[in-house]
This record gives sequence, structure tokens and C-alpha cells, in this order.
Amino acid sequence: MIKKAQVRTFTGIGVALTLAAVLTAGLMAGCSTTVESKPEAAKALETGGSLPENVTSFFGANASKLAPGPEGGAALVYIDPNVQWSQYTKIQLMPVEFWDSADSKVSASDQQTLSSYFYNVLQTDLGKNFTIVNQPGPGVLTLRVALMNATTATPGLRSISVIVPQAKVINMAQSLVTGSYAFVGSAEAEMMATDSVTGAFLAGAVDQRAGGAGLKGAASFQWGDSENAMDYWAQKINSRLLEVQGRQPANS
Repeated sequence: MIKKAQVRTFTGIGVALTLAAVLTAGLMAGCSTTVESKPEAAKALETGGSLPENVTSFFGANASKLAPGPEGGAALVYIDPNVQWSQYTKIQLMPVEFWDSADSKVSASDQQTLSSYFYNVLQTDLGKNFTIVNQPGPGVLTLRVALMNATTATPGLRSISVIVPQAKVINMAQSLVTGSYAFVGSAEAEMMATDSVTGAFLAGAVDQRAGGAGLKGAASFQWGDSENAMDYWAQKINSRLLEVQGRQPANS
């Protein structure tokens, strides 16, 4: 819900500029199922603070190698520039982990459902271009992924906020002020690639996505935005690995 101070931006001389910004945002994000959302780890690096415990616990000593990612990429990234990426034709995909606080509001069954969903979309996307194996060996990259801080959308209000014209305009205005749409779900993921034999840290990333203004998101159930984020990450991991190897997707 927009605060009164924000609503006033639609009155007086600022109305044209505000509506123009809203319409521009609508054209850019109208078809997006998820949008970029800055994780706490990225905010910490920007302000010179310490990385959150979930990042340091997941990456261990390698967490210090993470740096802000490029525009359009993950929020934090690391890629070893000396790796001969073409040697990795196989991937050992570890079971997806679910991380949250001790008083997590996500039920055990939902945690399992979300983790299984993420694993399956990763396996499907990566399996198009890499051989998925279940044990280490030469030419095998071990991929470890964790899903954390997943939040639900509010299905009924979520739909209204992106379908009803007046509500959609207000929702987009809020996104310009707060960086997030109303009633959406979100999720954060941490990804780490290592050599399956030596354990060498090859690449890592931390990213966060929230529900966008697309109609697909409006039709989602309460975990739909999180699942859309997982779909996005699975595609990105696959395409990024192909990019560093200098090859095209098998189905291109």
C-alpha cells in the first residue's frame, strides 16, 4: 500500500514526470516474471559492512572473493580467470539446500517442495548441454546451490495489483520508490562451482529476485514468484557456463 507522501507525487507539477516514469517501467517490465532485487550481502559490500552469516557459512573462506556483478548479472559473483572451462563437460549436481532462520515460517513440506523444484529445473536445463553425473571425476564440475529467504506472494492481491489498470499504475509507482512490487514473493540463491576432484573454487554467485509485473506472475500460486526465480537462475547458470566455455547451446 502506497504511503500518502508517495501518492502526492501524482499531484501538481510532478504528475507528468511520475506517470512517464511509470509507463516506461511498465514497458520495460510488463512481461517480466521476476525482477532484480538486491540481497543483503550486496548491500553489505556497498557500505563496507560484513557479509551475512548465510554467505560466509555457504562459501567459507571463498566468500571474500565475491564482488559486485555486472549489470544484468548476479548481484555478487566470482569467476576464476585461470580455469580451462572447456574441460568441464560433466556436472555433479548436488541436492539443493534450503537455508533460513531457525524460526522460519516456511513449513518443512514447502522447503522440500521448493528444493526439489529447483533441483529438477537445474537438472533439466543443465542436462541439455552437460552430462549430469552422481560422483566426482576428471572433467566433472560440482555444482552446489542453496535457496534461502524464500517468501510467498499474496495470490489474490498479487493478481489485482498487475491486472487492474489503476492498481497496476500505483504498483509500478511503488516499485520506483521501494524497488519492489506489492504483494510479490521473492527468493535468494547462492551458487558455488568447484572442481569435483581437487575442490578448487571455480565460480560463485549470490542473487535475489522478486516477482515482476508480468501476467504470468499474477496467475501464480503463493510460491509462484519463487519458482519463476528458480527458472530464471537455472537458465542463467546454464547459459553462463556455456559462455565461459565459448560454445553454443546444443539445441541452437
